[in-house]
Amino acid sequence: MGDFQEGELTSELKAKIMDLEEKNTRLMEDLQEAENNKRYSESEIFRLQRDLTKVRSELEKLKSPPLVIGTVKDILPDGHVVVKSSAGPDFVVSVSTYCPSESITIGSRVTLNKQSLAVMDVLPTPFDPIVSGAEIISAPKISYEDIGGLKQQMLELREVVEDPLLRPELYKKVGVEPPKGVLLVGPPGTGKTLMAKAIASNTKATFIRLVGSELVQKYIGEGARLVRELFDLAKEKAPSIVFIDELDSVGAKRLDGTTSGDREVQRTLMQLLSELDGFTPLSDVKIIGATNRPDILDDALLRPGRFDRIIKIGLPDVDGRIDIFKVHTAHMNIDDKIVLKELAKATEGASGAEIKSICTEAGMIAIRRNRDIVTMDDMINAKVKVLETTKNTKQAPAVMFG
Repeated sequence: MGDFQEGELTSELKAKIMDLEEKNTRLMEDLQEAENNKRYSESEIFRLQRDLTKVRSELEKLKSPPLVIGTVKDILPDGHVVVKSSAGPDFVVSVSTYCPSESITIGSRVTLNKQSLAVMDVLPTPFDPIVSGAEIISAPKISYEDIGGLKQQMLELREVVEDPLLRPELYKKVGVEPPKGVLLVGPPGTGKTLMAKAIASNTKATFIRLVGSELVQKYIGEGARLVRELFDLAKEKAPSIVFIDELDSVGAKRLDGTTSGDREVQRTLMQLLSELDGFTPLSDVKIIGATNRPDILDDALLRPGRFDRIIKIGLPDVDGRIDIFKVHTAHMNIDDKIVLKELAKATEGASGAEIKSICTEAGMIAIRRNRDIVTMDDMINAKVKVLETTKNTKQAPAVMFG
């Protein structure tokens, strides 16, 4: 009887222990869940506090009065500045303690408190999208080896643009000033833009390219403003090379009988002349112009001190065409029977751009015929097609350059 009761007590004790272990397990799970909920709640509180701070900041911005934009005209000895507000009149105002006075210069665009007109902050210089879009962000991947038939012209261009940027001390020692601006003169497709890009690539300078016609605007003063911003951008990005293509569209000769549109072009030209006069020959900004109509350029552009170095780029001769064919066939899979000298002789009067088009067209003919190698026949057929097409599309006779 005693043994029975002892066994019964043992089984009851085991049952209680198991029950306690189950409760302990459930309590541990509940504790873990509570810990997870606590961490989640803390992260939510942190996120909500951050959102609340952001909302309060936005609310403060919405409550703050709008700022007036002005331009600094003068800086006075006592720390005050003379500003011209967007409303029109000039004011002598103080500078906020939150705005560092050393960052304020004459001509700076600043924000003004609406009530006191105190200077609150200095704004960055804005550039018109036409001007800001003219900057080539990545350096042109063009080397001197990519240009054929223009050795003498490249030498002259490098003397004027590259050497003053890379070795200005030589000019100072000799005591001479390099030409300030260079004008590339030649028919279309002879490599004027290519030469400018090669110089920019080799000097690691910022390349800013703008077509002259983009400087001609509809409203009075807009073209002059674009010219001013173009040269401001060049100074900010120095060392830089400003390449103005089709210069004749904005630099044509001024005539007596003019329309309002012609007068606006003349205002733009005068601003361009003024900006060219504002540079020193040994500055970090070089100006290159290009045109295929030098006969209509205004004499003021060509006087010494502006575009005083003129480099004439004519159509390539036989040796030049051979060099150009070598450049464009260097990476092509061509037949060994192709004789570049014969091709050069057969392309009399062709420009560098037309020779490049011939090589491209020859490759297209080979692909069309399911071949992976370009033959002499492909080159000849491409020559006939390209030169005949060019001949038919030319509207006016070519300008001759001495």
